[in-house]
Amino acid sequence: MWKQLPFRLRGYLISMAGVLLLSPDALLIKDTQVDVPTFMFWRGLLLGILLSAVALLRYRRHLPQAIRACGPAAWWCPLAFAASAWAFVIATRLTAAGNVLVMMTLAPLVAGIIGLVVYGQRIRRQTWVVIFICVGGAVLMAAGEVGQGSLLGLAVALVVPVAIAVNTTVASAQKGVRSRGVDTTVILPLGCLAMLVPAIFLGGIQLPPEDDMNRLLLLAAFLSGAYFFIQTGARYLPGAEVSLVMLLETVVGALLVWWWLGETPPPLAFLGGSLIVSAMLVSSLRDLGRQRRKVAAGAPNNWQMQVDAEVQAHAQQVDVLCENDETPRS
Repeated sequence: MWKQLPFRLRGYLISMAGVLLLSPDALLIKDTQVDVPTFMFWRGLLLGILLSAVALLRYRRHLPQAIRACGPAAWWCPLAFAASAWAFVIATRLTAAGNVLVMMTLAPLVAGIIGLVVYGQRIRRQTWVVIFICVGGAVLMAAGEVGQGSLLGLAVALVVPVAIAVNTTVASAQKGVRSRGVDTTVILPLGCLAMLVPAIFLGGIQLPPEDDMNRLLLLAAFLSGAYFFIQTGARYLPGAEVSLVMLLETVVGALLVWWWLGETPPPLAFLGGSLIVSAMLVSSLRDLGRQRRKVAAGAPNNWQMQVDAEVQAHAQQVDVLCENDETPRS
Protein backbone atom coordinates (compact mmCIF):
# COMPACT_ATOMS: atom_id res chain seq x y z
CA MET A 1 0.00 0.00 0.00
CA TRP A 2 2.75 2.46 0.99
CA LYS A 3 4.73 1.80 -2.19
CA GLN A 4 1.67 2.64 -4.29
CA LEU A 5 1.37 6.15 -2.89
CA PRO A 6 2.79 9.08 -4.90
CA PHE A 7 6.16 10.30 -3.66
CA ARG A 8 4.78 13.74 -2.85
CA LEU A 9 1.97 12.28 -0.75
CA ARG A 10 4.48 10.06 1.05
CA GLY A 11 6.55 13.13 1.85
CA TYR A 12 3.53 14.94 3.26
CA LEU A 13 2.51 11.97 5.43
CA ILE A 14 6.04 11.45 6.78
CA SER A 15 6.46 15.16 7.52
CA MET A 16 3.05 15.33 9.18
CA ALA A 17 3.98 12.43 11.46
CA GLY A 18 7.06 14.39 12.49
CA VAL A 19 5.04 17.54 13.17
CA LEU A 20 2.61 15.62 15.40
CA LEU A 21 5.54 14.43 17.52
CA LEU A 22 7.05 17.93 17.51
CA SER A 23 3.87 19.65 18.70
CA PRO A 24 4.40 19.22 22.50
CA ASP A 25 7.75 21.05 22.22
CA ALA A 26 6.57 24.57 23.12
CA LEU A 27 4.30 23.25 25.88
CA LEU A 28 7.12 21.33 27.58
CA ILE A 29 9.54 24.25 27.17
CA LYS A 30 7.09 26.52 28.99
CA ASP A 31 6.52 23.86 31.64
CA THR A 32 10.20 23.51 32.68
CA GLN A 33 11.88 25.82 35.18
CA VAL A 34 15.58 25.28 34.39
CA ASP A 35 17.64 28.01 32.73
CA VAL A 36 18.15 27.97 28.97
CA PRO A 37 21.78 26.65 28.92
CA THR A 38 20.84 23.71 31.19
CA PHE A 39 17.74 23.00 29.14
CA MET A 40 19.73 23.05 25.89
CA PHE A 41 22.51 20.86 27.31
CA TRP A 42 20.12 18.07 28.26
CA ARG A 43 18.03 18.54 25.15
CA GLY A 44 21.10 18.21 22.92
CA LEU A 45 22.63 15.34 24.91
CA LEU A 46 19.50 13.17 25.17
CA LEU A 47 18.42 13.88 21.60
CA GLY A 48 21.93 13.19 20.31
CA ILE A 49 22.11 9.82 22.08
CA LEU A 50 18.77 8.67 20.66
CA LEU A 51 19.43 9.88 17.10
CA SER A 52 22.95 8.41 17.12
CA ALA A 53 21.55 5.05 18.21
CA VAL A 54 19.04 5.10 15.36
CA ALA A 55 21.74 6.00 12.80
CA LEU A 56 24.07 3.27 14.07
CA LEU A 57 21.33 0.64 14.02
CA ARG A 58 20.43 1.54 10.44
CA TYR A 59 23.90 1.89 8.89
CA ARG A 60 26.30 0.19 11.33
CA ARG A 61 29.85 0.36 9.95
CA HIS A 62 28.68 2.12 6.78
CA LEU A 63 27.61 5.20 8.78
CA PRO A 64 30.71 7.27 7.81
CA GLN A 65 29.92 6.70 4.10
CA ALA A 66 26.29 7.72 4.69
CA ILE A 67 27.46 10.96 6.34
CA ARG A 68 29.89 11.74 3.49
CA ALA A 69 27.07 11.13 0.98
CA CYS A 70 25.22 14.12 2.45
CA GLY A 71 27.73 16.48 0.83
CA PRO A 72 27.38 20.17 1.83
CA ALA A 73 24.36 19.28 3.97
CA ALA A 74 26.72 17.65 6.49
CA TRP A 75 27.82 21.19 7.41
CA TRP A 76 24.81 23.39 6.79
CA CYS A 77 22.02 21.19 8.18
CA PRO A 78 23.55 20.54 11.63
CA LEU A 79 24.37 24.23 12.11
CA ALA A 80 20.88 25.29 11.02
CA PHE A 81 19.32 22.55 13.15
CA ALA A 82 21.18 23.76 16.26
CA ALA A 83 20.43 27.42 15.50
CA SER A 84 16.69 26.79 15.13
CA ALA A 85 16.60 24.86 18.43
CA TRP A 86 18.44 27.55 20.39
CA ALA A 87 16.40 30.36 18.85
CA PHE A 88 13.09 28.59 19.42
CA VAL A 89 13.79 27.90 23.11
CA ILE A 90 15.14 31.40 23.83
CA ALA A 91 12.32 33.14 21.93
CA THR A 92 9.67 31.04 23.67
CA ARG A 93 11.10 32.11 27.03
CA LEU A 94 11.42 35.81 26.08
CA THR A 95 8.26 36.61 24.15
CA ALA A 96 4.65 35.54 23.68
CA ALA A 97 4.03 32.26 21.88
CA GLY A 98 2.00 34.09 19.24
CA ASN A 99 5.01 36.15 18.22
CA VAL A 100 7.12 33.04 17.73
CA LEU A 101 4.38 31.35 15.72
CA VAL A 102 3.98 34.36 13.44
CA MET A 103 7.72 34.41 12.78
CA MET A 104 7.71 30.67 12.02
CA THR A 105 5.16 31.21 9.25
CA LEU A 106 7.94 32.87 7.26
CA ALA A 107 9.82 29.55 6.95
CA PRO A 108 8.02 28.29 3.80
CA LEU A 109 8.51 31.64 2.09
CA VAL A 110 12.21 31.78 2.97
CA ALA A 111 12.68 28.14 1.94
CA GLY A 112 10.94 28.77 -1.38
CA ILE A 113 13.20 31.75 -2.12
CA ILE A 114 16.38 29.86 -1.13
CA GLY A 115 15.36 26.85 -3.21
CA LEU A 116 14.58 29.01 -6.24
CA VAL A 117 17.63 31.30 -6.10
CA VAL A 118 20.33 28.89 -4.88
CA TYR A 119 19.20 25.50 -6.21
CA GLY A 120 16.83 26.42 -9.04
CA GLN A 121 13.98 24.44 -7.47
CA ARG A 122 10.63 25.15 -9.11
CA ILE A 123 7.85 25.78 -6.62
CA ARG A 124 4.44 25.10 -8.12
CA ARG A 125 1.80 27.81 -8.22
CA GLN A 126 -0.47 25.58 -6.14
CA THR A 127 2.21 25.37 -3.44
CA TRP A 128 2.63 29.17 -3.31
CA VAL A 129 -1.15 29.56 -2.93
CA VAL A 130 -1.20 27.04 -0.07
CA ILE A 131 1.78 28.78 1.58
CA PHE A 132 0.04 32.15 1.61
CA ILE A 133 -3.22 30.63 2.89
CA CYS A 134 -1.36 28.85 5.70
CA VAL A 135 0.58 32.00 6.58
CA GLY A 136 -2.72 33.84 6.85
CA GLY A 137 -4.16 31.08 9.01
CA ALA A 138 -1.17 31.11 11.37
CA VAL A 139 -1.35 34.90 11.68
CA LEU A 140 -5.03 34.62 12.64
CA MET A 141 -4.20 31.99 15.25
CA ALA A 142 -1.54 34.19 16.86
CA ALA A 143 -3.35 37.53 16.44
CA GLY A 144 -4.38 37.67 20.09
CA GLU A 145 -0.80 37.57 21.34
CA VAL A 146 1.02 39.66 18.74
CA GLY A 147 2.76 42.66 20.26
CA GLN A 148 3.37 41.09 23.67
CA GLY A 149 6.90 40.24 24.79
CA SER A 150 10.30 41.84 24.33
CA LEU A 151 11.90 43.18 21.17
CA LEU A 152 14.87 40.88 21.84
CA GLY A 153 12.49 37.93 21.83
CA LEU A 154 11.12 39.02 18.46
CA ALA A 155 14.62 39.36 17.01
CA VAL A 156 15.57 35.88 18.24
CA ALA A 157 12.30 34.44 16.93
CA LEU A 158 13.21 35.70 13.45
CA VAL A 159 16.18 33.29 13.43
CA VAL A 160 13.83 30.29 13.70
CA PRO A 161 12.22 30.40 10.23
CA VAL A 162 15.52 31.23 8.52
CA ALA A 163 17.26 28.27 10.17
CA ILE A 164 14.36 25.92 9.42
CA ALA A 165 14.34 27.06 5.80
CA VAL A 166 18.10 26.53 5.41
CA ASN A 167 17.92 23.04 6.93
CA THR A 168 14.96 21.77 4.90
CA THR A 169 16.08 23.36 1.62
CA VAL A 170 19.69 22.18 1.77
CA ALA A 171 18.55 18.69 2.82
CA SER A 172 16.03 18.40 -0.02
CA ALA A 173 18.58 19.64 -2.59
CA GLN A 174 21.02 16.77 -1.97
CA LYS A 175 20.27 14.12 -4.61
CA GLY A 176 21.67 10.60 -4.48
CA VAL A 177 21.59 7.60 -6.79
CA ARG A 178 17.99 6.88 -5.84
CA SER A 179 14.92 8.79 -6.93
CA ARG A 180 14.62 10.00 -3.36
CA GLY A 181 17.06 12.50 -1.94
CA VAL A 182 20.04 11.66 0.25
CA ASP A 183 19.23 10.46 3.77
CA THR A 184 20.24 13.45 5.91
CA THR A 185 18.86 11.99 9.16
CA VAL A 186 22.37 10.61 9.78
CA ILE A 187 23.76 14.13 10.34
CA LEU A 188 21.19 15.14 12.95
CA PRO A 189 23.52 13.93 15.77
CA LEU A 190 26.07 16.46 14.49
CA GLY A 191 23.39 19.12 14.97
CA CYS A 192 22.94 17.93 18.55
CA LEU A 193 26.71 18.29 19.06
CA ALA A 194 26.52 21.84 17.70
CA MET A 195 23.67 22.41 20.15
CA LEU A 196 25.71 21.07 23.08
CA VAL A 197 28.89 23.12 22.68
CA PRO A 198 27.42 26.58 23.50
CA ALA A 199 25.44 25.07 26.39
CA ILE A 200 28.63 23.65 27.92
CA PHE A 201 30.48 26.97 27.69
CA LEU A 202 27.47 28.75 29.23
CA GLY A 203 27.51 26.45 32.27
CA GLY A 204 24.63 24.20 31.27
CA ILE A 205 26.16 21.01 32.75
CA GLN A 206 23.85 20.86 35.76
CA LEU A 207 21.44 18.21 37.00
CA PRO A 208 17.86 19.53 36.74
CA PRO A 209 15.21 18.85 39.40
CA GLU A 210 13.46 15.50 39.07
CA ASP A 211 10.26 16.92 37.56
CA ASP A 212 12.15 18.90 34.93
CA MET A 213 14.36 15.89 34.16
CA ASN A 214 11.27 13.77 33.51
CA ARG A 215 9.96 16.41 31.12
CA LEU A 216 13.31 16.56 29.33
CA LEU A 217 13.35 12.78 28.92
CA LEU A 218 9.81 12.85 27.54
CA LEU A 219 10.69 15.71 25.21
CA ALA A 220 13.77 13.88 23.90
CA ALA A 221 11.66 10.81 23.11
CA PHE A 222 9.15 12.90 21.14
CA LEU A 223 11.75 15.06 19.38
CA SER A 224 13.94 12.19 18.22
CA GLY A 225 11.03 10.77 16.25
CA ALA A 226 9.87 14.23 15.15
CA TYR A 227 13.18 15.35 13.66
CA PHE A 228 13.82 11.95 12.09
CA PHE A 229 10.50 12.09 10.20
CA ILE A 230 10.78 15.77 9.26
CA GLN A 231 14.32 15.29 7.93
CA THR A 232 13.13 12.20 6.03
CA GLY A 233 10.30 14.24 4.50
CA ALA A 234 12.94 16.41 2.79
CA ARG A 235 13.90 13.34 0.71
CA TYR A 236 10.47 13.46 -0.96
CA LEU A 237 9.54 17.17 -0.96
CA PRO A 238 11.18 20.54 -1.70
CA GLY A 239 12.27 22.44 1.41
CA ALA A 240 9.43 24.95 1.02
CA GLU A 241 6.82 22.19 1.26
CA VAL A 242 8.46 20.56 4.28
CA SER A 243 8.49 23.96 6.01
CA LEU A 244 4.86 24.35 4.99
CA VAL A 245 3.88 21.09 6.68
CA MET A 246 5.64 22.28 9.84
CA LEU A 247 3.02 25.01 10.14
CA LEU A 248 0.67 22.28 11.38
CA GLU A 249 2.60 22.52 14.65
CA THR A 250 0.81 25.83 15.16
CA VAL A 251 -2.57 24.07 15.09
CA VAL A 252 -1.71 20.96 17.07
CA GLY A 253 0.36 22.91 19.60
CA ALA A 254 -2.55 25.26 20.32
CA LEU A 255 -4.89 22.29 20.82
CA LEU A 256 -2.41 20.68 23.23
CA VAL A 257 -2.22 23.86 25.30
CA TRP A 258 -6.02 24.01 25.32
CA TRP A 259 -6.26 20.38 26.50
CA TRP A 260 -3.39 20.40 29.01
CA LEU A 261 -3.51 23.91 30.48
CA GLY A 262 -7.16 24.70 29.85
CA GLU A 263 -6.36 27.84 27.83
CA THR A 264 -9.26 28.10 25.38
CA PRO A 265 -8.13 29.51 22.02
CA PRO A 266 -10.02 32.57 20.71
CA PRO A 267 -12.43 32.15 17.76
CA LEU A 268 -9.77 33.50 15.36
CA ALA A 269 -7.50 30.62 16.37
CA PHE A 270 -10.11 28.08 15.30
CA LEU A 271 -10.61 29.92 12.01
CA GLY A 272 -6.87 30.09 11.33
CA GLY A 273 -6.35 26.44 12.21
CA SER A 274 -9.18 25.40 9.93
CA LEU A 275 -7.61 27.35 7.05
CA ILE A 276 -4.23 25.61 7.51
CA VAL A 277 -5.64 22.10 7.75
CA SER A 278 -8.11 22.61 4.90
CA ALA A 279 -5.53 24.12 2.53
CA MET A 280 -3.06 21.29 3.03
CA LEU A 281 -5.72 18.59 2.82
CA VAL A 282 -7.20 19.98 -0.40
CA SER A 283 -3.72 20.35 -1.93
CA SER A 284 -2.78 16.73 -1.11
CA LEU A 285 -6.08 15.33 -2.40
CA ARG A 286 -5.76 17.40 -5.57
CA ASP A 287 -2.27 15.99 -6.23
CA LEU A 288 -3.48 12.44 -5.70
CA GLY A 289 -6.50 12.93 -7.97
CA ARG A 290 -4.41 14.56 -10.70
CA GLN A 291 -1.99 11.62 -10.75
CA ARG A 292 -4.79 9.05 -10.89
CA ARG A 293 -6.45 10.85 -13.81
CA LYS A 294 -3.15 10.91 -15.73
CA VAL A 295 -2.61 7.19 -15.24
CA ALA A 296 -6.23 6.42 -16.18
CA ALA A 297 -5.76 8.43 -19.38
CA GLY A 298 -2.79 6.25 -20.36
CA ALA A 299 0.05 8.47 -19.20
CA PRO A 300 3.14 6.76 -17.74
CA ASN A 301 2.88 6.14 -14.01
CA ASN A 302 5.79 8.31 -12.91
CA TRP A 303 5.39 7.29 -9.31
CA GLN A 304 5.73 3.60 -10.18
CA MET A 305 8.72 4.38 -12.41
CA GLN A 306 10.34 6.09 -9.43
CA VAL A 307 9.68 3.08 -7.23
CA ASP A 308 11.16 0.71 -9.85
CA ALA A 309 14.24 2.93 -10.19
CA GLU A 310 14.64 2.95 -6.41
CA VAL A 311 14.47 -0.86 -6.22
CA GLN A 312 17.02 -1.19 -9.02
CA ALA A 313 19.38 1.30 -7.38
CA HIS A 314 19.06 -0.55 -4.08
CA ALA A 315 19.95 -3.84 -5.77
CA GLN A 316 23.02 -2.22 -7.32
CA GLN A 317 24.03 -0.87 -3.93
CA VAL A 318 23.74 -4.36 -2.40
CA ASP A 319 25.97 -5.73 -5.17
CA VAL A 320 28.62 -3.12 -4.42
CA LEU A 321 28.51 -3.82 -0.70
CA CYS A 322 28.81 -7.56 -1.28
CA GLU A 323 31.81 -7.05 -3.55
CA ASN A 324 33.47 -4.84 -0.94
CA ASP A 325 32.81 -7.42 1.78
CA GLU A 326 33.95 -10.27 -0.53
CA THR A 327 31.05 -12.37 0.73
CA PRO A 328 28.75 -14.23 -1.67
CA ARG A 329 25.03 -13.45 -1.59
CA SER A 330 22.65 -16.28 -0.76
